[in-house]
Amino acid sequence: MTHHPGLLQTAPLQGETTSSLICRIAGRYGMEAKVLRSCWQWHNYPPGQDGGGARADAEVLLNAAGRQLLAGPCGVTEDVLARALPSWGQEDAKLPAGKNGVPAAAWRIGGAVAGLVAFGCRLCAARRTGTAGRVVRYASRWQRVCVRHGQWLLDADADQPLEHLDLRGVPEVAAAQRRWAGVARRAVRAGAEPERVFALAHAVVARWWEQALNWDRETVWPRRLHQVAGGNAGGDLARWRIVGRDAVVFPEVVAVADALLDPAMAQLAWTDSGAGQPRALPADGAFFRRLGERVDRDWLGPLAATDYGGPLSGWRGAILRARRGSGPPGWGDDPWHLKREQQPATMAGQLRVMAAEAQAGGSGTRWCASVSAEHRFHITRLLDEAREELAQLRGVQSGTTAEVARELLEHLSQGAELIDRAVLHTAAAAVAAGVALEEVARWSRLPAEELSQILAAVRSED
Repeated sequence: MTHHPGLLQTAPLQGETTSSLICRIAGRYGMEAKVLRSCWQWHNYPPGQDGGGARADAEVLLNAAGRQLLAGPCGVTEDVLARALPSWGQEDAKLPAGKNGVPAAAWRIGGAVAGLVAFGCRLCAARRTGTAGRVVRYASRWQRVCVRHGQWLLDADADQPLEHLDLRGVPEVAAAQRRWAGVARRAVRAGAEPERVFALAHAVVARWWEQALNWDRETVWPRRLHQVAGGNAGGDLARWRIVGRDAVVFPEVVAVADALLDPAMAQLAWTDSGAGQPRALPADGAFFRRLGERVDRDWLGPLAATDYGGPLSGWRGAILRARRGSGPPGWGDDPWHLKREQQPATMAGQLRVMAAEAQAGGSGTRWCASVSAEHRFHITRLLDEAREELAQLRGVQSGTTAEVARELLEHLSQGAELIDRAVLHTAAAAVAAGVALEEVARWSRLPAEELSQILAAVRSED
């Protein structure tokens, strides 16, 4: 197959995956992508979705001869491609080296090559290249708004059909992306990496997003979610809560990042903690009250204050330890460290779980699928809070015997209460899903008559 450089130029887009560019070049020449890909010697098969079909975030690594070959039909020089394509210079040990060798290629998953992979804006691509078609590019979550066309560009690693969400009804999302540039500069001045600041703020707000199912006063996020879902997410709320989360909460993520970089907020946390006289942070403390105000929810403070064990607690603890000079040198003093277990689930991961729940057999799984997402979340939160309470027992080691004993008993009592509540809500969900009351009573080790009375009280509280 002979190509004439420049005959049909296909300029790469900044951050584009090499795989995406190959597909666009093929389209430019009026051929299928697999025909153009046959020009390279492939050393593995393309990655696919669990349920079949190609992954949109598939990436390609080329050897030197393979890169030289691609520059021909692309119609641009290799240095242009090197500046635009993040994967361009990455090598694979299995591929033969040397420009005069066999043009060879290997498939990879984009997220393992150069970071988060998202769909590009087709309208922007058509405007810049003159041809319409799908574009896939590397893009952090603070780069997902196409301001020109009012779109939120979705992750490309999930098995779902949408490439973008319509933001024309929620202009505050685009405004937040413009604001992020200033927040990132403030992070650099403070000696923090903007990526880590954003990741922590995103984890904080994603945790709130799950808890917000039980927040009666939350009205902003439901409105935004319905807007990005085309006007009404009610018909498929669980899926839209997964697909729309990052777009819907983006303004609050930027606001939280901005707040946590503010020295005044660190001072409020220090004052609330008792400064030189350590004490438990109060639920009505100035730090949480001000944090709620900065995300335009003056009622949020007490709810955030009682959410123990989350990423916000880690940030606050590191700030306080640094001021007190407590703990071994270098231990736990990084306020932007985000534990692996605190990282929010991705859209792709959540969709896989949803699909597995819908397809799996077994009475237990069918019961789980029949319980609403809201109820399952509430039960899970109770168990998580109980686990966090019991985890506190490991740290109760200093003070008089009476003080240690009192604190141990308080944590045990609180943990036991949370577990009891989780048992009752699980029993209520099981009965509502059609499991016989007598069977649930046997599981919960309560007389059926007593359980029936307790569940009636639980339902009235809900």
